[in-house]
Amino acid sequence: MPTIDAVEVLGVLLFGLFGLVMGSFLNVCIDRLPRNESVVSPPSHCEACQHRLGLKDLIPVFSYLRLRGRCRYCQAAVSRKLLWVELAAGLIFAFLSWHYGLSPELGIVAFYACLFIVVFVIDLEHELILNKVVYPAMIVALLLALVPQPWLTRWIVVNGVANAALGGGVGFAMFLVIAIISRGGMGWGDVKLVALIGLAVGFPLVLFSIILGAVLGSVVAVALVIAKKRTFKETLPFGPFLALAAMITLLWGSDVLSWYMGLM
Repeated sequence: MPTIDAVEVLGVLLFGLFGLVMGSFLNVCIDRLPRNESVVSPPSHCEACQHRLGLKDLIPVFSYLRLRGRCRYCQAAVSRKLLWVELAAGLIFAFLSWHYGLSPELGIVAFYACLFIVVFVIDLEHELILNKVVYPAMIVALLLALVPQPWLTRWIVVNGVANAALGGGVGFAMFLVIAIISRGGMGWGDVKLVALIGLAVGFPLVLFSIILGAVLGSVVAVALVIAKKRTFKETLPFGPFLALAAMITLLWGSDVLSWYMGLM
């Protein structure tokens, strides 16, 4: 396990604070993109009374806790989702800073963390995987594939952009077949999301992401049925589990693959 000194602790804290700020912006994206609204205009405002929020209302986490989850101006309840997204982004950024240190890999994985948080929450809330999120991210993923990345292992078939394209193509083809066979059982948004994940993690790690996402989804579905929160006939959005699996793959997929191939 890596050791950490005082300077590194400060770096982790600062990057975690930056994550809180990014979480606030991600909340704007999560709220506005499904409504086809701009993420930059109009400025942040209360959804209930439309009052423009000041700087003291927009301090990540602190403002929510200080105001006890209510609007300062009309006292309307504010969704807890805002708090959880900010906290999640801050903690994830702090962890990534500790895990990678100040490096190009840190910036790359932090980008994917933001992307998959947005995908996770929107699909969980609206059961939508938006083209306006996935398509631009695909272009960015191909560009990022030009940078040497830590999750590439000696098991890859080809390097760089070619490997990213192979991962995206394999993921897309697999889920396209499933979507056609299932006749609506698999959403087209999931097909495009897996293609994006393949571009991000490459081949063969895209297969690990798919398997892990299916396992996570199955475990949660069974747990909800046991807890009598859902029935077997009700479906769960698959996107959140794929997004979570993709982040786990970026962080540890290479190690798991090396361990598995070692057993073989």
